[in-house]
Amino acid sequence: MTEDLPELRASDADRERVAEILRDAVAEGRLAMEEFDERLEATYRARTYGELEPLTADLPAAAAAPAPLSLHKDTAAVTRWSERIVSGTDGSGAGIGILGGFQRKGRWTIGRRFTAVCLMGGGELDLREANFAGPEVVISCWALMGGVSIVVPPGVEVDVRGLGIMGGFDAQEDGVPGEPGAPRVIVKGLALMGGVAVERKLLKEERRRLKEEKRRLKDERRKELD
Repeated sequence: MTEDLPELRASDADRERVAEILRDAVAEGRLAMEEFDERLEATYRARTYGELEPLTADLPAAAAAPAPLSLHKDTAAVTRWSERIVSGTDGSGAGIGILGGFQRKGRWTIGRRFTAVCLMGGGELDLREANFAGPEVVISCWALMGGVSIVVPPGVEVDVRGLGIMGGFDAQEDGVPGEPGAPRVIVKGLALMGGVAVERKLLKEERRRLKEEKRRLKDERRKELD
């Protein structure tokens, strides 16, 4: 059914089913460990069914049959994001780094309007575990001979509108569609002889799970060869 719905967003459960197929395949000797590592990493990065389907296309169905895909898969994503959008809360609204720096990471709430000012300093905004004070958050960055780093989780839509003068505004994540119910992050402002970078990374839990899976399977393969 994936060929009929290639752009439909995949859920965590869909990624786990594909990961299970890959684990069975490496245990049976169908995949080398190096190829397994590459496919497993691609699995946890995948956003749509179309990205997941090629990862198991050359493996026999008997290895593990994934559950039928459903148009109702998006419900889980909507619920997860709805828990992180906490309307009615002010949240954090500013960060200043002058000849120094500031950092916002871990469990925190970003306000609907956040202003980052960096003068010969730097700032880091990590939104992977953050809550959002509204469905749309505007981050205004003013970097003079300094820089602002913004990390967003998969599923969040990013709209970059900033200007760089003898500096740069990184817009590589601009225009990537968001998951249903996910917040939208607008990044604007000015970078003068400085820079603003927006980077999308896996959630910490998924990265940790990926490392643990690699370690566990390497140990199992080592035991089989002993």
